[in-house]
Amino acid sequence: MIYNIWKLMRPRHYLKNALLFVSITFSGKLFEFDTLLQVIYGFIAFSLLSSAVYTLNDIFDANADRQHEIKKFRPIASGAVSVVNAYILVFCLLLLSTICNNMHNGSLLKSLLFMALYFLVNVGYSLGLKHIPFVDITLLASGFLIRVLYGAVIINSEVSSWVSLTVISISFYLGLGKRRNELKKSNGQAMTRKVLLHYSFNFLDKFMYLCLALSIVFYALWSADIEVIARYGTNKLIWTVPFVIILMMKYSADIESDSHGDPVDVVTNDKVLIIMGIIYAIVMLLLIYIPKI
Repeated sequence: MIYNIWKLMRPRHYLKNALLFVSITFSGKLFEFDTLLQVIYGFIAFSLLSSAVYTLNDIFDANADRQHEIKKFRPIASGAVSVVNAYILVFCLLLLSTICNNMHNGSLLKSLLFMALYFLVNVGYSLGLKHIPFVDITLLASGFLIRVLYGAVIINSEVSSWVSLTVISISFYLGLGKRRNELKKSNGQAMTRKVLLHYSFNFLDKFMYLCLALSIVFYALWSADIEVIARYGTNKLIWTVPFVIILMMKYSADIESDSHGDPVDVVTNDKVLIIMGIIYAIVMLLLIYIPKI
């Protein structure tokens, strides 16, 4: 029972919540203990909140999941966890999430608003908005942006325009890639996701790579921005752009393979991609913090 509850919470997807550390990293406060503690509490709070959302989604989608080749093994769809127990879990997760959010928080009201926004967006998605073309992809992308903004709010920081545009465009890239591969996997057979009937493979493929190109352009503009160079005291951030291009080429190669397109699955199943991501993170930390450590 405990294993199935843990599985229902989808802890592997907590990887997405690493986006909460974007603001503290770029603000130059990553090594300030109190500020870092705020983000850690926020990470726990948002992870519990996302687990509540995933559980609700599985409750609403139980019947459809039973028709899916992979999702039919999820705890609620398979009958391993009852719907009643799942609702109890949602209540407990939301309560614990709120408690964690209220601990050591820089802006309590704003952070609660972002948590409520994330919850409502995903409930709306689960209740039917995911069946509306373009709205579904927009809501998928919004989840990544909300994480970044929430990470900024809990430390009373702001997200720059270039970073926001980069996150938005790469979020659409990830969402389009997920839908693209779901459509590819359907092979024209009966679809468990009705919205796929409104998309074509070529459309999703073209706009996926358009958004990828835009994200790289926005990132390059951020790295070359005069204010950014002045803030970090280095003009070498521009040299991380080729590395980002290679990193995204590797991710795209995984998408082009037999993947279902889920970002977490793509990343966790590719050790080379993980190593590349770690190297990129280390390089960025060195460029941003060497003058300050």
